[in-house]
Amino acid sequence: MKIHPHDQTVLDRVAEAGAHILSRAVAWSGINSGSRNDAGLARMLDVLEAEARTLPAEIARIPTSPSSIVGDDGRVIQQAHADCLKITARPDAPIQVVLTGHYDTVFPADSPFQTVTTRADGALNGPGLADMKGGISVLLGALDAFEAHPDKDRVGWTVLLSPDEEIGSPASAPLLAELARAGILGLTYEPALADGTLAGARKGSGNWHLIVTGKAAHAGRAFEEGRNAVAGAAILAAALHGLNGQREGVSVNVAKISGGGALNVVADNAVVRFNVRVPDAQSAAWIEHAVTEIASTPPFEGLSLHLHGGFTRPPKPMDAAQTELFEAVRQTGALLGQTIAWKSSGGVCEGNNLHAAGLPNIDTLGVLGGDIHSEDEFAWPDSFVERAQLSVLILCKTASGEIDAHRLKSLRLETL
Repeated sequence: MKIHPHDQTVLDRVAEAGAHILSRAVAWSGINSGSRNDAGLARMLDVLEAEARTLPAEIARIPTSPSSIVGDDGRVIQQAHADCLKITARPDAPIQVVLTGHYDTVFPADSPFQTVTTRADGALNGPGLADMKGGISVLLGALDAFEAHPDKDRVGWTVLLSPDEEIGSPASAPLLAELARAGILGLTYEPALADGTLAGARKGSGNWHLIVTGKAAHAGRAFEEGRNAVAGAAILAAALHGLNGQREGVSVNVAKISGGGALNVVADNAVVRFNVRVPDAQSAAWIEHAVTEIASTPPFEGLSLHLHGGFTRPPKPMDAAQTELFEAVRQTGALLGQTIAWKSSGGVCEGNNLHAAGLPNIDTLGVLGGDIHSEDEFAWPDSFVERAQLSVLILCKTASGEIDAHRLKSLRLETL
């Protein structure tokens, strides 16, 4: 591969837009859009829709379905979610590229972390700046530049920006799967590591909520008449924790036990919340069976158990399609003087969902940064242009056939 004159034209266009790509991400970082902040999500969606209208594409808000959540009292309720934003150009082109990102963050409306500052070393410290408002700005900047390429008509693209990635994509998962099945190549804009390293193989992730129901009684006058749900939850939590170390690469994190009330009342309700990580489909089947067995047997008489949840992100191994795609991206980066490396990650993202539905994808094409999900989250300013240029050159090489997207898709489908 080499950089052709028309490729250089779009790369220059990204460079010229660099200040805008950075500044709008900084502005977006100042809009709190925590996954449960309905007002903030609505404001962010309005801003993104207005920005998307600068592209020669069809814009649509896609309603999402409610998802079930388990309250601390054990009640199961329906939780509504904001719309997804879908941006589509040339849906009949021979190569269809799916680009995804999320506009929610982990920071709630009352978080003290609300503004962007510049560190002494030049890095920008801001909520959601790396994860992933910077990535969305990079994505849009790359697409804007690509529209000036003479081979653009060979590539159609669809962007899906979702409101619920940080809580496992309960509402957007069906939309991601639908796009993945129709697409040929996937690009997702989670942040890379601070040195530019991409995520390679990813573990799968599942979230469960085990509801324990007992019987309330006065702790002094009628203790023996009660059935303590919190005590039962503690025994169950210990059993779940005991699954660790039984299968390589599988972890079970008991994150929270809630329930009970006054100290003189035998608790009649509790919820055990836990997350599992698995390296492959076989391990996923093993842990599901083990969890189901634990959840099917109350630890003592008088308790009832109800298990809710499951896998939200399937494993994403480095199969033949992923290996070949990473090599193509490495070569593309080299043309720009960017060293592209990757390593396995226990983290998960929309790339897991896209891969499971048959779409080969790179899922850390966002800005370079780190300390995400904390008040130390940061991004390197220079990486905004660098990563937008990497993305637009990937699109150029896909349009020219130097990256053979149809071959990659075929390789992926062979493993399903």
